[in-house]
Amino acid sequence: MAGGGVGPGIDGKRAEFYEGGVTVFFILAVIVGSLGGSLFGYDLGVSSGVTSMDDFLKQFFPKTYERKHAHLHETDYCKYDNQILTLFTSSLYFAGLLSTFAASPVTRKYGRRTSILTGAVSFFLGGLINAAAVNILMLIIGRIFLGIGIGFGNQAVPLYLAEISPPKIRGAVNQLFQLTTCLGILVADLINYFTEKIHPWGWRLSLGLAALPATLMFVGGLFLPETPNSLVERGKVEEARRILEKVRGTKKVDAELEDLKDASAASRAVKHPFRNILKRKNRPQLIIGALGIPAFQQLTGQNSILFYAPVIFQSLGFGTGAALYSSIITGSMLVVGAIVSMLLVDRLGRRFLFMEAGIQMIISNVIVGVTLALEFGHGAVLSKGISILLVVSICAFVAAFGWSWGPLGWLVPTEIFPLETRSAGQSIVVCVNLFCTALVAQCFLAALCHLRFGVFILFACLIVIMTLFIYFLLPETKQVPIEEIYLLWEQHWFWKKIVVDDASKETKQQQPPPHLQL
Repeated sequence: MAGGGVGPGIDGKRAEFYEGGVTVFFILAVIVGSLGGSLFGYDLGVSSGVTSMDDFLKQFFPKTYERKHAHLHETDYCKYDNQILTLFTSSLYFAGLLSTFAASPVTRKYGRRTSILTGAVSFFLGGLINAAAVNILMLIIGRIFLGIGIGFGNQAVPLYLAEISPPKIRGAVNQLFQLTTCLGILVADLINYFTEKIHPWGWRLSLGLAALPATLMFVGGLFLPETPNSLVERGKVEEARRILEKVRGTKKVDAELEDLKDASAASRAVKHPFRNILKRKNRPQLIIGALGIPAFQQLTGQNSILFYAPVIFQSLGFGTGAALYSSIITGSMLVVGAIVSMLLVDRLGRRFLFMEAGIQMIISNVIVGVTLALEFGHGAVLSKGISILLVVSICAFVAAFGWSWGPLGWLVPTEIFPLETRSAGQSIVVCVNLFCTALVAQCFLAALCHLRFGVFILFACLIVIMTLFIYFLLPETKQVPIEEIYLLWEQHWFWKKIVVDDASKETKQQQPPPHLQL
């Protein structure tokens, strides 16, 4: 079969002996843990709204404000093409990119919980500094603190959710990170809609309220249990057993604990996880999980739409209020997509959602690109019918992203890395993701200005490539225990040629010479 997908019915080691179910303790743990997504989401949403507010532009970007009002009711691709304005958005992601390398050793040596708390504190400080900003330097410093918070949070939270979840519902639980991200975006859009009417300090309220989700995550994190995987990795086996019994609701956790101990033994044997991830046996995880999926997630163009939704709609001739209202609609579609994904990801599987959404996103981008090519950029106000078509197409795109690349872009990398490289792998995932996020954020408005409608055709072409990437290279991982994912690569039509050959070579190297064998 061309796709080479391997179903969940593989021969595992002890998976069939796993017992337990969903407990109240487990539910509380994943709710608190998933709050990390709200930090990322709130910033995505609030940044897009604030950068279109007149009071904010007037104080920090007066030239952009003047250019905007010179063509307030006309279509203009280049209204917001200001690299300092886009630096306000992208500086956070460059900071997050660098901080994730500091987050990796913290997450591995001190646990997932410690990184979550560190991220919450940094994000809280960033929100306060931005709310009090009186110049661009303060804005950038605040964004850097926010970026550090996101770097730590995005590194630890997906790992936490993947590790603490039972295999049968791991996909749905990990989707909570995306759901809280989407809810954070929607809440930020609603706040922006109302604060835009508060002059002249409404933008300060929008930025300052970032401290609220950070406070919730910190307070909840104080009571958060560490994951059994992390405890075993740090030699705290009895504590891991106690936590495992509480989250699974049963004393019969020996099979799962033994898998964790085996994985931990392999993990402790690896002294240099970043170097180990480059080995041939880890090639699938490196190419798919660490590089391909996080880069492609941003190259869909989704975060560009989230960053600049109000800006895009204003450039399309919508007024300020209408633009923010339209971004609320797209934010709502993202939440709908996340809920759909949670309900279907462990039933239909990861590959199905990737493939279906890829087709839907390609069609949506082509519709937007062709429509803009025919109707936009001539200094005229778009008709009501054309405006509705554009909003509907963008909503269809956002919804498809919401049940595919959005949540699965975090879920799949966290579940395919073995324990010995999981923290290092997640650091690379976050690093690549934030680098591409920052790159797209920094370049999108300039690309919109110079490529015009072509930027959406470009994204459509990229989605074709990434959909084929998934079809040929990613096996199905639904309901496969996280410590037994490696068996999928050994049965995959392409990857088995790499990982099995490498394992054979390592076995030969470890065997004594023939004359010394018994």
